[in-house]
This record gives sequence, structure tokens and C-alpha cells, in this order.
Amino acid sequence: MKLVIVSGLSGSGKTIALHTLEDAGYACVDNLPLSLLTAFVEASLHPARPANEYAAIGIDIRGGVDELNDLHRQLTQLRQNTPGLQIHLLFLYAEPSVLLRRFSETRRPHPLTHKGLALDEALNTEARLLAPLREVADMVIDTSHSNLHQLRTILRSRLLDGSPDKIHLLLQSFGYKHGTPSDSDFIFDMRCLPNPHWHTHLRPFTGRDPEVMQFLSNQPETHIMLEQLSTLLMSWLPLFEREQRQFLSVSLGCTGGQHRSVYMVECLAERLRPSYPNLALRHRELL
Repeated sequence: MKLVIVSGLSGSGKTIALHTLEDAGYACVDNLPLSLLTAFVEASLHPARPANEYAAIGIDIRGGVDELNDLHRQLTQLRQNTPGLQIHLLFLYAEPSVLLRRFSETRRPHPLTHKGLALDEALNTEARLLAPLREVADMVIDTSHSNLHQLRTILRSRLLDGSPDKIHLLLQSFGYKHGTPSDSDFIFDMRCLPNPHWHTHLRPFTGRDPEVMQFLSNQPETHIMLEQLSTLLMSWLPLFEREQRQFLSVSLGCTGGQHRSVYMVECLAERLRPSYPNLALRHRELL
């Protein structure tokens, strides 16, 4: 049985995540009291019942802080006492300004505003209370720059596709001038490579267009960087798999996220995909 715990900040897309998993055949329960978690797993695995091979549970601040503080202990016990059970903890979040805008647009109340907190105070309090849970999550996704359809695509590529016994690897390009992606395990800076932006005829294109690809392919620095990045990841990814890491996010950035980082992500994916079939690409600034 594969069990996905969906948690995170209010307004970050947890409902979308559960709906995406439900559409893929998961048995989904939102806002399950944590006291029923073990009973839910035992019932799902009971030999007298048809097995629920895939299940997802939404657990967040609505259940109370005490329950959330106990979640890590319960998940550890379930992993130890339930052979064959795979548990993944998915944590979603977004930047405070984005969450403020989303709540303003939908006019839905934040779960903590009923305690007399203003919306910005509620968001800050929730982020602080959930910080320990975010630290132990298998997969952390920043939804600040994703709409509903883009988030569904990200979730499908990272949770539903590929071989179950291989690490899920996300390669992402981004632009430093738009901020670094804080959901990354590794960030590498491509701004030291020659910049196509300063060539007027290349400026309208991206790192996926032949004109830019040819320009960067002709630069010796590009080949050195690509070779060293490939060697680094191919050397160390097996060790993360050995430690039973399920998800790993690697981000490459350049100034605007249009040329160098996009090209390098595409080239790196081509090298890694034969060994890591559960590989997803995301070009943040091209969405």
C-alpha cells in the first residue's frame, strides 16, 4: 500500500493535490483526525476487505497543533510496524504575498482567523507552527508560481509517473531576478556562462530554441559545466537512493531564467534520464 499524507499551508493547493490523487485512483480522505490514522491504515490493509493499494490523507492546521506535532511519531511507528507500507509526506506552501492574494480573491476564511487573528497574522502563525512538519517532509513544493493546471502537472509528474523503486528527480530552471526556488535540494548558478541576452538576435528566443542551443553549445565553459554537474549528480544520487530518499529537486538558475538555465536543464535531463526514468522538468519562468 502506498499512502500519501498531504499537508501544508492553507491556500497552497492541498485540495487540488487531493483531487489530483483521487482522479488517479487513490482513496482520499481530507481533514482526517490524526487519532484515526492508524485505524484507517489497518482497515485498508485488512485481509477481509478489498485492498486499497493507493490512499491519500489530508492533514493540516485544521486538526490542531497537538495532532500535527504527533504526526511524525505516528508515521514513524506505522513505517516500523506495517511491512509493505510506503508513506510519503507531501508539504505544499506558497509565498505570504501570494497566499494573501489568494484568500482575498476567494474570500474564504483562514482556519486561524476565527481565533481573532488578522489574515497576515494567521498566515505567519500557521507557517511557524508547520515549520517542523515541513522539515521532515519527503517532498516540498512551492506553488507560488503555479496555477491549478500547472500544479496538477507537477503533482502527476512527481507522484504518479515512473518506476516505484527509483528516486523521483525534478530538474528546474529559474531566473535569479525573480527569486530563488526555496523548495530545491540543490541550486546551481549558471550566470557564469556566456549570456545570449547580450546578442540582440538571440534575445527573443529561449534555451530550447535551436539558435540559443547552438550558441551555448559553441562555448567551452558550457561543456565543462555540464560535464561536472553530470558527474556530481551521477556520483551522489545513488547515495540518496540508498538512504531511501524518494524525491530530490535540483534547480539551475541564470539571470532571467530564459536562456542558460533552460538549456542546461534540458542537456542535463538528456544525460540523466537513462539512469533516472522518474525525471521531471520544469522551466519556472517559461510557464
